[in-house]
Amino acid sequence: MGAIFWVKRFLQAGVPLFAILAAVEWFKGSTRKEDYISAAVWALIAAGIFTYTAWRRFRNAMSCAACESVATSYKDKHAKK
Repeated sequence: MGAIFWVKRFLQAGVPLFAILAAVEWFKGSTRKEDYISAAVWALIAAGIFTYTAWRRFRNAMSCAACESVATSYKDKHAKK
């Protein structure tokens, strides 16, 4: 799997997480710039850990239900016909 796949996976994890964390800050009533920056940093950290763990499991061929479904869908999508 190429770099674009992993970047997309990172964004698919990070963007919704940022939206959730920013919404929590907004509902709490704290709408300072620092609160949203904090939400963005935490979203980047969590998405990075998630993506790195999935990448490492994929590279080392470790058993993982989520990784196996990703690998299967990737193979199906990019199968030579």
